[in-house]
Amino acid sequence: MFKKLKLLIAITVTSLIIVFNSCKSKYEKLRSSNDNAKKYSEAIKYYNKKEYTKALGLFDDLVTRYRGRAEAEDLFYYYAYTNYKLRDYTSARYHFKTFADTYPSSPRAEECRFMAAYCYYLDSPIFSLDQENTNKAIEALQLFINLYPKSDRVAEASKLIQALRDKLEDKSFANSKLYLTIGDYQAAVIAFNNTLRDYPDTKYAEELEFLIVKAQYLYAQHSREFTQENRYGLAITYADQFSEKYPKSKYLRDVQDYKKSSRNGIIRTKNLLEAALGDPKLTKKITSKDTVASQPPSEKGNNNKKIGN
Repeated sequence: MFKKLKLLIAITVTSLIIVFNSCKSKYEKLRSSNDNAKKYSEAIKYYNKKEYTKALGLFDDLVTRYRGRAEAEDLFYYYAYTNYKLRDYTSARYHFKTFADTYPSSPRAEECRFMAAYCYYLDSPIFSLDQENTNKAIEALQLFINLYPKSDRVAEASKLIQALRDKLEDKSFANSKLYLTIGDYQAAVIAFNNTLRDYPDTKYAEELEFLIVKAQYLYAQHSREFTQENRYGLAITYADQFSEKYPKSKYLRDVQDYKKSSRNGIIRTKNLLEAALGDPKLTKKITSKDTVASQPPSEKGNNNKKIGN
C-alpha cells in the first residue's frame, strides 16, 4: 500500500512538472535558455515593438555575457535606451555614461554623453526639494558642451542649463524669503543680497531689493537701542538706492514709508540714549534688557552671518 502511494505521488509530481514546463511562455523559455544569439535578436525585436520590460529582461541576462565581444557596443547602447524608455533615469544615465567612457571613438559617444546629462536633467526635482541632481545636471551638460563645442546639441544643452539655473534661482529666492517669514531679519538681508549676487540678472531683482529695505528696517526695529541708529541708517541707504533704481516701482510707497520710519527711529533712539545719560534708572533698564528676547533670531544662533553696525 505504501509503495503504491509513493508511486502515485511520483507520477503526480512528474505530471505537474510536465504541465508546468508546457505552460511556460515562449519568453520565459527564452530567458532560461543558453541561446545568447537568440536572446539578443529577440531583445532587439521587443525593443523595436516598444515592449521595453521584456527587452530589459533579456538585456539584463546578456550584458555580462557579451562584455568584451564585438556585439557589446550595440548591446550596451540598446540597454541604456531601454532603461531610459522605462523612465529609470538613474540606471539610464549610468549606462549612457558608461557607454561614452567605454567607447569614446564610437559615433554614438556624443549622443550617449548628452543623454547621460539629460537623464540628470529629467531627475532634477521641483525647486522646493534638494537640488543635488540639478547641480549635477548643470555640471554634466557643461562638460558635454566643453567636450563637443561644435555639436548640434550644444544649443539644446545651453537651454537646459538655463532652465536648471532658473530653478536654482527660484530656490534661492524662496529660501531667502523664508528668513523674513520666520523673523530672522539679519539673515534675510544677507540672503537677499546673496541671491542678487549669485543671480545678477534675476527676474526677482526689484522684489529682492524691496525686501532688503523691509528686512533691514525690521532688523533695526528689533535691535537693542544702542545699535539701532546705524541699522536704521543702512535701511535708509537701501531705500535711497531702491528709489533711484526703480522710480516707478509698485513698492516705492512702501519703501518711502520704511525710510520715513527709519528716520523717526533714529530720532527716537537718539532722544532715548540722550535721556539715559542723565537717568541711571533708564540706563540700567536699557542695558539690562533680556539679550535673548530682544535680539533677532540671527543674533542668537547665526553669529557668522552678522553685518557690521
